[in-house]
Amino acid sequence: MNPTQKPLRTGAEAVTAVHQTLRLPAAFAAEVEALLEQWATDDVAGRLWAHDASLWTSSGEEKWLGWLDIVSEQRGHLERFLRLAEDVRQNRPSGLVLLGMGGSSLAPQVLSNVFGSADGFPELLVLDTTDPVQIAAVENAVDLASTWFIVSSKSGTTLEPNILLSYFFQRVEQALGRPPGRRFIAVTDPGSPLEGLAQEDGFRHLFHGVPSIGGRYSALSDFGLVPAALTGLDVAGLLDRAGEMVEACAADNPVAQNPGLVLGAVLGAAARAGRDKVTILPSNRVRSLGAWLEQLLAESTGKRGKGLIPVDGEQPGPPSAYGNDRLFVRLAVEGDDDDGVGAALDRIEQAGHPIVDIMLRDRQDLGQEFFHWEIATAAAGMALGINPFDQPDVEAAKVAARRLTDEVESTGALPPQNAFYEEDGLQLFADQGNEAELAAATGGHPSLAAYLKAHLARALPSDYVAIVAFLAMSPANIEQLQALRHTVRNHRRVATCLGFGPRFLHSTGQAYKGGPNSGVFLQLTATVSDDLPVPGRSYTFGTVEEAQARGDLEVLAERGRRLLRVHLTGDLAAGLTRLRHAINEALS
Repeated sequence: MNPTQKPLRTGAEAVTAVHQTLRLPAAFAAEVEALLEQWATDDVAGRLWAHDASLWTSSGEEKWLGWLDIVSEQRGHLERFLRLAEDVRQNRPSGLVLLGMGGSSLAPQVLSNVFGSADGFPELLVLDTTDPVQIAAVENAVDLASTWFIVSSKSGTTLEPNILLSYFFQRVEQALGRPPGRRFIAVTDPGSPLEGLAQEDGFRHLFHGVPSIGGRYSALSDFGLVPAALTGLDVAGLLDRAGEMVEACAADNPVAQNPGLVLGAVLGAAARAGRDKVTILPSNRVRSLGAWLEQLLAESTGKRGKGLIPVDGEQPGPPSAYGNDRLFVRLAVEGDDDDGVGAALDRIEQAGHPIVDIMLRDRQDLGQEFFHWEIATAAAGMALGINPFDQPDVEAAKVAARRLTDEVESTGALPPQNAFYEEDGLQLFADQGNEAELAAATGGHPSLAAYLKAHLARALPSDYVAIVAFLAMSPANIEQLQALRHTVRNHRRVATCLGFGPRFLHSTGQAYKGGPNSGVFLQLTATVSDDLPVPGRSYTFGTVEEAQARGDLEVLAERGRRLLRVHLTGDLAAGLTRLRHAINEALS
C-alpha cells in the first residue's frame, strides 16, 4: 500500500508521508515550499519520468535514468534470484566474498549488515580496498576451497576489483589444485572485459548490469540483488517495498505529496542556504545505510564548486557543537534502539536546526529507502543546476594513481618523497603551497602539535574536516579515528568526515575535489609491514595503496585544497595514539 500522505505545511513541523517527517524552522520551510511550488508549476514529476534532461543541464542525463524503471523490471524476473538461492542451498558454499568498489560494493554491504544471512546461507564479506592487511584478514577468515567470490564491476576495468580478482583467482586455484572458475560469479555490464573473462574462465554465473544505471543508483539492480539472493534475502519482499515508494513518487502524484521530491527539495534548499553538511544519524539496525548515502549524495551533487557534504558516523553532540551549516537526517526502524539520538535531536531542533525524520516500519523498508533517496538526490541536482549522474573528478585521482603505478612497472619503485617534518615516528608531507602556509603559521617554532594546530585552525565556520585514512578498515582503527574526529568537531565546531581509502575515492572523493572548497583534509598513511603481491604485476597491494594516496593528495593540491598528510611509521596502533595525543595538544 502507499503511505498515507499529507501536504507540506510551513512551520516547525510538516509531514509528507507516514515515514517522513520534516521538522523545519519556519523560514527554511517556506524556502522548501516555494521550491516545491515551482516544481509543480514546471511539471517536474512528469518530466522526470519522461526522462527530460533539461531538468538538469541537458548534457546526457537522459541516458542515466534506467533506475526509474528497475523495480518493475526486477519484479518481472524474480526467478533468476530464486534459482541463484537454490544453487546456494544445493551446493552449500562455506562463505561469500564480494570484490568490488563504490556502487558495486556499498549496497551489498548495507543489505548484508542489516539482514545478515538466512538460515542455511553463508555470510557475505565485502572487500573494497587495496590495503594488504585488510585483504589478508578476509583471506584468513574464509576457506578458499569452498568460498564463492562475487566480482562486481560495472565497467569491468576498475583497478581494485581487477587486481583483487587476480589475487584470489590464483589463491583459490592453489587451494583447489585445478581451475577455479566455478567458484566465481561476475556482475558487470554487457560487453565489458569482465564479461569476456568470466566466459573464458568458466565462471559459475554471469549477471548483467543495466548500462543506463550508474553505479551509485544500482542498489536495486543486479549489483545489489545478486549478493542479496546469495545470502537468502527475500528479494521479492524488498522489491515490493521499493514498489510502494515508486508509486508514491509517480508522475501523477502532487509534488507536495511526493516523498522523493519533497526530500529533494529539502536537500536542495539546504545547499542553497549554506546548510550543506547533511548529517546522517541512523539507528542501530540500519547503521550502515549512512555509507551508501555518503556515496549517493557526495558523488551525485559534489561538482562545479557546489554540492552536499554527507556526514556519516558522527555521534550526536550538544547544540553548541554545531554551526549553522547543518541539515540533520535521522533514519530509524520502529522499535529500534536509537542510543539517545531522538532526545539529542529534540535539543538540536530547539536550537533552530532543520531535521528530517524518516521512520522505517521494519528492515524490509530498506528497499523503499533506496529508491526514495535516489529520487531525492536527482531532485537535489535540479535545485543545484548540476548533472547528478556524472563524476568528473573521480577519474582525476585514478589517472594520478595509474601514472604512479606505471612508474613502478617501469622503474621498480615509486618516486622518492621527503617529509618536511618528522617527530616521534610521524612524518608530515604536503605540496609546496600548503607546506609554506603551515610553516609560516607555526611562527618559526615547528613541532608536530604546532603543525597540526596550524592545519586544523584553517577550518573556519561552515568548513569541514575530512580524515581520509589509507589504512585497514579494522575495528581498532575505526575506534581511534572516531575518537579523533569527535575531538576535532567539539573543539573546532565544524563537521567532520571519516573515510578509508581507496574506498572513499569512489564515494566522497568526488565532492572533496569537485564540490565547494570548504574541506580541510588530514590524510593518514602508514608503512606496510606484511605486503601482498599483485599477480602478473611488478608491484604489490601496498604499493597500489600508496600510489592511490599520493594521487589523491596530488589532485586535492591541484584543486587548491587545504591538506596535510601524516605518515605513521612503526607500530600502527602506537602511531595513532601518538597522533591523537598531538591533536589533543594542538586543540587545547
